[in-house]
Amino acid sequence: MRNLLPFISSHPGGRSALTCRFRCGDACFKETPNNSDNEYAGDIIAGAVSRRSMMRAAAVVTVATAAGTAALTGPSAPQAEAAALAGHGHKPGHPHKPAPSGARGLRFSPVAPNKDDKVTIPDGYAQNVVIRWGEPILRGAPAFDPDKQTAKAQAGQFGYNNDFLSLLPLRGERGRQVLVANHEYTDEILMFRGYDPANPTREQVEIAWAAHGLSVVVVQEEHRTGKLGPVNRHPLNRRLTATSEFRMTGPAAGSALLRTSADGTGRKVLGTLNNCAGGTTPWGTTLHGEENFNQYFANGTTDMHKRYGIGTSATERKWERYDRRFDLAKEPNEANRFGWVVELDPYDPDSTPRKRTALGRFKHEAAQPRLTSDGRPVVYMGDDEKFDYLYKFVSSKRMKKGNSRAAREHNLTLLDEGTLYVAKLNGDSPVTEIDGTGKLPVDGEFDGSGVWIPLATGTTSHVPGMTADEVYVYTRLAGDKVGATKMDRPEDVEPSPRTGRVYVALTNNSDRGKAGKPGADEANPRNSNKHGQILELAENWDDPAGDGFAWRLFLVAGDPDDPATYFSGFPKENVSPISCPDNVAFDAHGNLWISTDGNQLGSHDGLFGVATHGDRRGELKQFLTVPAGAETCGPVIQDRRVLVAVQHPGEIDGASVEKPASVWPDGPGKIVRPSVVAVWRKDGRDIGV
Repeated sequence: MRNLLPFISSHPGGRSALTCRFRCGDACFKETPNNSDNEYAGDIIAGAVSRRSMMRAAAVVTVATAAGTAALTGPSAPQAEAAALAGHGHKPGHPHKPAPSGARGLRFSPVAPNKDDKVTIPDGYAQNVVIRWGEPILRGAPAFDPDKQTAKAQAGQFGYNNDFLSLLPLRGERGRQVLVANHEYTDEILMFRGYDPANPTREQVEIAWAAHGLSVVVVQEEHRTGKLGPVNRHPLNRRLTATSEFRMTGPAAGSALLRTSADGTGRKVLGTLNNCAGGTTPWGTTLHGEENFNQYFANGTTDMHKRYGIGTSATERKWERYDRRFDLAKEPNEANRFGWVVELDPYDPDSTPRKRTALGRFKHEAAQPRLTSDGRPVVYMGDDEKFDYLYKFVSSKRMKKGNSRAAREHNLTLLDEGTLYVAKLNGDSPVTEIDGTGKLPVDGEFDGSGVWIPLATGTTSHVPGMTADEVYVYTRLAGDKVGATKMDRPEDVEPSPRTGRVYVALTNNSDRGKAGKPGADEANPRNSNKHGQILELAENWDDPAGDGFAWRLFLVAGDPDDPATYFSGFPKENVSPISCPDNVAFDAHGNLWISTDGNQLGSHDGLFGVATHGDRRGELKQFLTVPAGAETCGPVIQDRRVLVAVQHPGEIDGASVEKPASVWPDGPGKIVRPSVVAVWRKDGRDIGV
């Protein structure tokens, strides 16, 4: 038995103070925005509630035949319970007899935890840097020179701090794909030599505006390897920045809550900010979540500004000095135009991206759709804040198949009409068994049922005392009013394309159980939760448009030697340690791949694969680690290639351009640059088989 891995950071979430400062505006050091008194799961399940009665209420009895596995069930017999969630595999505590080679898709030697200043990958694999911050992608953009950077140059170059990634097919161009990337935030201390945080120049501010947003760039595969590289000046290449034009659509578009002195229509917005994770739609567009937008706005004046984490004084970057729209004392509605899901058509470089108001406004971490049996998209979303909520949107329109102009135009309206819901989770164990330590309840699992509470449909509000416009613009308040369950930072939410089960990354919550804060409940079972967990959800009758679901915790993260961790019952001596799950993705075998943000276990952040079904369910292996100070983002898992976004390398307290804390990716003497990395097998075979 190895010793517990060391806890390495007193900073909330394991990030450096520098990362918290520029990424989320020091949210961890400020008052938690959600101070509502709505009930949480611990209140709901007070008193003993029998497993059978709770799960009978969930009424989930269908079988996901495509994957050959049982959906989350409301078991009425021991046999049903043993099969539920495990793909007819083991019951928690039942001994495994795993094959030595591991789950299909995860047959690689796991990378050991480490603090190396590089991307570390398994033996037998190779890698390359696909594209770096500042590489020119548009016609006329100059080569990157950090000492001669201009806003005009940056607007034609790959942006800063890449996060969400999507790789889309490009018909008719052999070996090429379309890469779409989010650029979440800028760290001016690591971008500009001699940067003065108290007095940023206009040029520095405008460069930062141009470094935010989205990039679309065609990439070319190198013959005989897995290398990818940008195709500079391709007609589809595109940059969207903090000053590009975006359009508000959906039921709240045009609302008085969205109007400003510069836009009296409430329909035209300049820019997208703090784009974190996202999603790829079945109709060929990409979705981009605006997350910590609050930090860009100064002088908040209202309680609603406070509920969204907006401060009452100057901002870190001082943008309000150069554009009045970032000063809420002058433009109180400008912040309402951020915090949305953006939809982009990467195949049309002349299109105007759209902010979809029907999906609600909060700190969107991601948005990944699935389709109902009749072809209507359902989008699952998390609000990345301590004690905030899990949402879904169900469209009222069906997707049209094909690539005709009519089909594409129709599909670009799918996310404007439908119903927005928020989740309320009920545990099935007595509250006395959830003691905040992570100890499993008597039934051997953290699990229960839940309901989707409708918030608004079109112009109809389902929340007493709020109009539909208010529900969409102040969605957090709507969740408060209907008693949604307060979660431990719901980040990426992804439905499995094989089973339809939905996986929710809950990154951490150091405030859980503190005085005056909600204590542990069955879905969030640890107080002072440093390491996070992943929740698995199955919709009743496998119907994503339904109003009820069953859930259980699939993984409770941390050091496997810590008794508070859980890996779906898989032997913990055979799994990699993991902390702070963030972005997730699936491979073709149904394995869930997890990137981490803020590892608290003495190692750099990384990418992990875990089996979700079969007798290896819960087997988790580390595939790579990222360099010093970096976070792993945007995983894309293809048959023969894995892509990750290496975000904020070298972002360590005390670092600067003059005193770098990392030499990645280009070595000593070169500026540290966030970049996209591709990994493949040297023998050309599929990943992990």
